[in-house]
Amino acid sequence: MDPTQQQAPRRRSGARWAAAAGGLGAVAVLSTVLLTDPLGAAPPEPVPPAPAASATAAPTPGPTAVAAQEPGDSRPEAAAPVRLRVDDARLDVAVLPLAPSEQELATEMLVPPDTLDGYWLTPYGMPGEGSENTTYITGHSWEGRDAPFNRLSDPGLVGSEIELETENGTLEYRVDSVVTHDKNTLKDSDIWRIVPDRLVVVSCYTEDLWGKNVVLTASPVPSGQT
Repeated sequence: MDPTQQQAPRRRSGARWAAAAGGLGAVAVLSTVLLTDPLGAAPPEPVPPAPAASATAAPTPGPTAVAAQEPGDSRPEAAAPVRLRVDDARLDVAVLPLAPSEQELATEMLVPPDTLDGYWLTPYGMPGEGSENTTYITGHSWEGRDAPFNRLSDPGLVGSEIELETENGTLEYRVDSVVTHDKNTLKDSDIWRIVPDRLVVVSCYTEDLWGKNVVLTASPVPSGQT
């Protein structure tokens, strides 16, 4: 077993997500992600998730991009994320790549592995200089036990700093918002707009693990302002 992956306890039936990244909920409430076709095709009708996992719905990356933000000149070049740290939430987890299969794209449903790690949705953006889309990371929240992603269900995290380690270096972000979305409508949220180098982290909302997702949106911190 990869030492960076922490095996989670047995999960139970989860709720469905409506986002690009899934949320989970110890019993683990697994995150399910509703995906959009990364090639831009119209998504098929969503299929109900399997009873043992929650689903996250995510739309396909769209053709219209929002102007890229200008965080500064010294940020590392865009690369795969490998670790996510939010000190104010006592969250420090490995981030592993997660690419949906053709079947998952067809059903608009993605269930991340049942671990305590974070998962980067590879069809979307990579963080760093030259990023072309939002970076989406999802992770499981857990019922009945403490777990890293449980601590993201806190509106007091607005303004907190995030460190996102990538293959090319470490990037700094600041949390702009912490909001909840109904799992059935997350795929229609504006979190799926193309915003280069924006960071979106999705999990299950601990006050309603089966019905809602919590979504943290963060912007890059300009060099010299960390």
